Amino acid sequence: MLSTQQPILRRFWYPVMPATQLADGKPHAFTLLGEAIVLWQSAEGGVHCLKDRCCHRTAKLSLGFVEGDRIVCGYHGWTFEGGGACVRIPQLAADRAVPANYCVPAYRAALRYGYVWVALGEPLIDIPELPEAGRPGYRQVDQFYEVWKIGALRLMENSFDAAHIAYVHRGTFGNMRRPEVAAPEIEAHPYGLTMRVSSRVVVRDDEARHAVGAEGGETTRDMESVWFMPFVRRSRIRYPHGLEHVIITCATPIDDQQSMVVQWAYRNDTEADVSSADVIAFDREITLEDKLILESCEADVPLAVVDGEEMHMPTDRPGLAMRRALKALLEAHGETEQRLVRA
Repeated sequence: MLSTQQPILRRFWYPVMPATQLADGKPHAFTLLGEAIVLWQSAEGGVHCLKDRCCHRTAKLSLGFVEGDRIVCGYHGWTFEGGGACVRIPQLAADRAVPANYCVPAYRAALRYGYVWVALGEPLIDIPELPEAGRPGYRQVDQFYEVWKIGALRLMENSFDAAHIAYVHRGTFGNMRRPEVAAPEIEAHPYGLTMRVSSRVVVRDDEARHAVGAEGGETTRDMESVWFMPFVRRSRIRYPHGLEHVIITCATPIDDQQSMVVQWAYRNDTEADVSSADVIAFDREITLEDKLILESCEADVPLAVVDGEEMHMPTDRPGLAMRRALKALLEAHGETEQRLVRA
């Protein structure tokens, strides 16, 4: 599936950058689903998002500057308000009004969980609700904001693929001598699914023991993972002594070959127990193992599950459920899956 070619995917919210990036008062560019956009924060704290293209001579608005709650094109000074209307043309006589059709497309933008979220179309669903956010006793650890050369669906499937752990993560917590995976419990719901599975994992070194609070060479992880269509997951990992490590991973599609990976975690311990730096370092090793493999895979994931293009095994059930759900979404909105044309 080529995400940029499926209009229905424009009707979901995606985190595009940390809110702190807008604190400098400047416009910031991003590409979402192949669409060049510009974001800025007004002096009052509101966040705005427009197509990154001035309607005058097509210059990028992100090369301009912010003035109050408006963005000014750096080419000729045309000024636009957050709704996209041009409200000032410096070269226009004071007694002449700016024509009403002088405007650029505006998109919905919101601040949530410390990130800026954007929807290019009328949203089908709200930004995912994360129960640990703001819950007493939990802290948020912002981890990664980086471009991966992958299709967004690859990362989502991988996040629900318990069978890859033994091999991809053999250097951290996987065990190749025990590749068998317990059958997960899968519960479908509108615009997503929930998977529950328990597994024994290796705790290889002092860094890992410190991060997860384990004392021996192995521990048990009880995991509940929620997929929020199309490309957000929340995985709550619970350890025997009560620690909860909740990972939020978002694969925001830049285009059909690249995704912005946005990840943060919630934990029910304190900075004094395990520093944020140590939490990030532990998850960094794991994500780099995933990145190496996933970037070797083809970005265009087929939604068909029986056509022979990709073969499957029983542990692929969560990923296949995702493919079926996305295929059903396209069909419900009159779309057909768009694929990369191969020579």
